[in-house]
Amino acid sequence: MKPPSPTRVLRQHVQTDHLLGLDALPVGDALAPAPAVDQPAGHAPVSPPVSEGSRSPGTSLSGQDGQSGDTGMPVAPLWPTTDRQTKTLLLETMEAQEVRSCTLCGLCEGRTQTVFGEGDPDAKLMFIGEGPGQNEDRLGRPFVGRAGDMLNKQIAAMGLTREEIYIANVVKCRPPNNRAPTPVEAQTCWGYLRRQIQAIQPQVIVTLGGPATKLLLNTTKGITAVRGTWHYFDQLVPDGPAIPVMPTYHPAYLLRAYTPENRKKVWSDLQAALRFLGVASN
Repeated sequence: MKPPSPTRVLRQHVQTDHLLGLDALPVGDALAPAPAVDQPAGHAPVSPPVSEGSRSPGTSLSGQDGQSGDTGMPVAPLWPTTDRQTKTLLLETMEAQEVRSCTLCGLCEGRTQTVFGEGDPDAKLMFIGEGPGQNEDRLGRPFVGRAGDMLNKQIAAMGLTREEIYIANVVKCRPPNNRAPTPVEAQTCWGYLRRQIQAIQPQVIVTLGGPATKLLLNTTKGITAVRGTWHYFDQLVPDGPAIPVMPTYHPAYLLRAYTPENRKKVWSDLQAALRFLGVASN
């Protein structure tokens, strides 16, 4: 497979921003240089004015890492108006013309097929995990194995369906032996994920596990230290809004440590996301 040319990728970025009503190129595209472990290239903290609608990456709204998501409710992001048809076109074009033929990192060598993401392009809630597993690689869909069954149960408990949300991963190809993606692999795929978020325009993001949380919040803290508190993803600032993020444990972790305490923590995190969206939960 021939990797996409820099000119084609740049053109896609320009088209994406134009259709979304933005007038600047995104930061940290898929062709960024390989990052350092703790400070990915193109992912340095943005420093917008600190206000209720814009905070630096990894900043907890409550200031109390590990506490309940009930404290410090974030403010809904203000997106430019983009119709469903345009969002769908952006996502389908990116998947067909870039992701499926991507050879930018070594993960492409072992994949059966890429796993781009799926769900409602108008979704208000977006789940982001770390990467495809064996079943996802075989079927080309995110979260369809045992962890997917767990996530489906969580979504159903929220009173939602997979068709009402959007699910994606940090990397689009399966890491060997289902390991976590490396920082270099995550950064190489970062341009795709960033533009997925930009196209979908979610009101809130739930990150599933450490790799997704570290990438979106630009932090080295572990998931245990940050879950349950509101943070902001502001890598679209100043050309897009800062998006509230609720980190929680990955469903695969719950399969390994399915204790009442961990289940209660995850459910508390998901309820916080529901309350932010104005959806009642039991």
